[in-house]
Amino acid sequence: MTRCRLCGSATLASVVDLGATPPCESFLAADELDRPEPAYPLHLRVCTDCWLAQIPPLITPEETFTQYAYFSSYSTSWVEHARTFVADAVRRLGLDAEEKDSFVVEVASNDGYLLRHLVDRGIRCLGIEPSVNVGAAAREAGVPTLTEFLDPATGSAVRAEHGPADLVVANNVYAHIPDVVGFTRGLRALVADDGWVSIEVQHLLTLIEENQYDTIYHEHFQYYTVASAARALASGGLALVDVELLPTHGGSIRLWARPADVAGEPSRRVAEVLDREKAAGLQELSGYAEFSARVAKVRRDLLRFLIEAAERGETVAGYGAPGKGNTLLNHCGIRPDLLPYTVDRNPYKHGRFTPGTRIPILAPEQIGIDKPDYVLVLPWNLRDELVEQLSFVHAWGGRLVFPIPELSIVEVTS
Repeated sequence: MTRCRLCGSATLASVVDLGATPPCESFLAADELDRPEPAYPLHLRVCTDCWLAQIPPLITPEETFTQYAYFSSYSTSWVEHARTFVADAVRRLGLDAEEKDSFVVEVASNDGYLLRHLVDRGIRCLGIEPSVNVGAAAREAGVPTLTEFLDPATGSAVRAEHGPADLVVANNVYAHIPDVVGFTRGLRALVADDGWVSIEVQHLLTLIEENQYDTIYHEHFQYYTVASAARALASGGLALVDVELLPTHGGSIRLWARPADVAGEPSRRVAEVLDREKAAGLQELSGYAEFSARVAKVRRDLLRFLIEAAERGETVAGYGAPGKGNTLLNHCGIRPDLLPYTVDRNPYKHGRFTPGTRIPILAPEQIGIDKPDYVLVLPWNLRDELVEQLSFVHAWGGRLVFPIPELSIVEVTS
């Protein structure tokens, strides 16, 4: 990668180099374990002109998302987050099933985890989901879903068939597309001339401050501040009008945008977050200077813990098989000798193996059978939810281990 994918500048500065890893969602079947496995450089850089942080586009969305291993509905807290968002959006925007015949489109709608709340309200909606298997699950749940990637042509075709959308939702997808300008133009094609776009994406500010380097992986092509997100939106004819800071994924931003002609002045909250980003040095190289050293410390601390636990004869099992976990496992070089298996609630992953590290993925019940001394929690962003879910390990004196933002060992109570 020699030029910024947003502004075209050639001034890209290194932030952190995580070596070469396989794509984080490329879970292996048992009969694939003896086959070669591709790995790609994972090197985060930042453009010193527009300050968009980005990695090289070494894989395509088609490779990752045509068949996808992540189903949103398996996260209880994420489903509740979506329910709350829908209730708030209906109230904020005056969405209505009868008098207004409101229409909502969600891009990257996954298994219908969000749109099902609109279906329940009788509000007309459509999901645009590129993953064949995940989109099929949404349709089985009664959520209308189109199996496509979003680009300007798809956006225009949906608008021609269904009419313009009063609200377009794009949660946790704005980082997943290498053609950020084309995708943004697709959003503009979908939304009504007086409509709204809501985007949730991880906030680069918290990624840097909280050492969340495991959220850097190949299907995340870019990492946004509010400042760089506003530039990206403008590239497609949208203007940022409001922002909310969210706790999801360790710290996210919800961007509210409208077509530039009707947007008006941005809210005070936009100015406040821009000031925070500037104070953190994210519009100059100094804000990124210490990140690589803090990443290296996470690796040393986690490996030291696992090695010392093994030498004491203590057992460790993993919990979860998220994409971020695979960045962590590969960067740390953790193999089954230190982590014999991990478990996951998603049956799609059972019997498969983590990419690169080849750690078996089992059903969650295995933890109760084996009663390990420690459970290494890989989806650390669901900490509160998982501390409650895993409280049963207290029965045999088990403890939870969270590797990010720094290694912490948690005693749980029943």
